[in-house]
Amino acid sequence: MSAPTTTSTLVRNLESGDRRWFAGGGVHTWLATAEDTGGTFLLCEMEMAQGKATPLHTHPADETLIVLEGELLIHLDGVEHTVRPGGLAIAPAGVPHAFLVSSGPARMLCLHTPGTCEAFYLGASDPIDAGTTTGVVDFDRFAASARENGGIKLLGPPPFAFTDTH
Repeated sequence: MSAPTTTSTLVRNLESGDRRWFAGGGVHTWLATAEDTGGTFLLCEMEMAQGKATPLHTHPADETLIVLEGELLIHLDGVEHTVRPGGLAIAPAGVPHAFLVSSGPARMLCLHTPGTCEAFYLGASDPIDAGTTTGVVDFDRFAASARENGGIKLLGPPPFAFTDTH
């Protein structure tokens, strides 16, 4: 059995990506979808306000976060790390992790390999107009999409001493 491969060429600038308000908080701009890549990966830019935190969770795919602006505190397999602009953190499939925007606003690239988590993100987000950077934070919808679509397993609340979750 051969590994999936990207099936066609793709060039997409950030302003052409599908912008969506994510119910967990923040704007995701999709640069490459599972359809674009033959399922080999997903890639989006995430914009989040300072204080935004994720619950402790795992994914069935590897998740790589590359920080472009701001600063993250990432809880990765029980250990906290600071990731500054230009840095990255990799959470292999099944490894518990969470992050907190400790200095922001933050922008980062999020890469999932393979691209198996897209249904979760689509189920927990809505299209937004260019220039919009806020929406309703709805963790019930976030959790419902996790249950219905897979792509993420929620393990507990954010593991940080102080979190805003917005």
